[in-house]
Amino acid sequence: MSPVTWRLCLAGAGNVGRSLIDLLDERGPDLAARYGVRLAVVGVAELGGAALHLDGLDLSTLRATLSGGRALADLPGVGRPGLEPLPLLAECGADILVEATPVNLTDGQPALDTVRYALTHGVHAVLANKAPLALRYAELAALSHPADRWPAGPAATAATPSAGRLRFSATVAGALPVVTIGRRDLAGARIHRVEAIFNGTSQSVLRAMEAGVDFADAVRDAQRRGIAEADPSLDVGGHDAACKLAILANAVLGQPTALADIAVTGIDTCTPADLAAARDRGERIVPLCLAERTDTGYHLAVRPAPLPQDHPLAMIGPDEMAVSFTTDRVDRLVAVSLEPGPEPAAAALLRDILDIAGAQPTGPTSGGTHAQ
Repeated sequence: MSPVTWRLCLAGAGNVGRSLIDLLDERGPDLAARYGVRLAVVGVAELGGAALHLDGLDLSTLRATLSGGRALADLPGVGRPGLEPLPLLAECGADILVEATPVNLTDGQPALDTVRYALTHGVHAVLANKAPLALRYAELAALSHPADRWPAGPAATAATPSAGRLRFSATVAGALPVVTIGRRDLAGARIHRVEAIFNGTSQSVLRAMEAGVDFADAVRDAQRRGIAEADPSLDVGGHDAACKLAILANAVLGQPTALADIAVTGIDTCTPADLAAARDRGERIVPLCLAERTDTGYHLAVRPAPLPQDHPLAMIGPDEMAVSFTTDRVDRLVAVSLEPGPEPAAAALLRDILDIAGAQPTGPTSGGTHAQ
């Protein structure tokens, strides 16, 4: 049986976008054989232009172009100077939008409008960009397919059965399956407390400072390895982690949350003396995200916090992220992921793409091309 073809439009060719292209190029035959899907990248947009081919772009050419620092818009035959993500999506006939443009916490644009267009035109949306959900979660959930409405409620009535599906596990700590655990694996449980390390850059910087590395040098190393945001102040200032906590609160805890509802303190307030004093007390300072249930809802905070050295979050390494759920049925459920670069976030995007495609690891099961 021939694999089912799903057409992808990638908005953003930065670290995560490039890693996804690498992954699709390297794993394409395996995905077809194992899951019965062919993932054809029909459009890729970056700053200044795009590449477009309705039958699918050559991934090896894309990889060589991006790794060489050349513009996609200059590619012969497929380059489109000035073409931005939303008009690219409207033109390319994609089944799935993959949104991986830089985070804009002012208004979420241009990603927000691109995702809106996708969902309202029957195109599924897979997000690595946190801003649209951190700023407009309720709106996007309401526009998505009825099966994806969370939490269910009157706001979701705007969606229709022809609306696109919405997936965003990569927005909350990359490969760490935070949303999946909270929604599916803890279904029916009452979550009392969530403790997490959601920002790999902050974790890496603090652990490097413990070893005597200068703060600025540690940040530059995180940028070099592709784990820091384009604007590293979003990481060390706590704002990236706050975005992830806001998405968790909305999508898992069911508490309508805006970024302004979260108390945020970044690790840029920490000094080597603070880290040493914590160590002398038998503690370790970590970039903690906290959601704690109270009588009036969840208290939400992001801050560098000292934890006992035998606490699960105090024991993880410099390139790891982690989440710990405490519930009425499970005393503690902990997950940890090692993410030294952008590849795990790309793997999370692929996870969501395959979820939308309904792919099961049983080999090809049907033929033809996916139709809307």
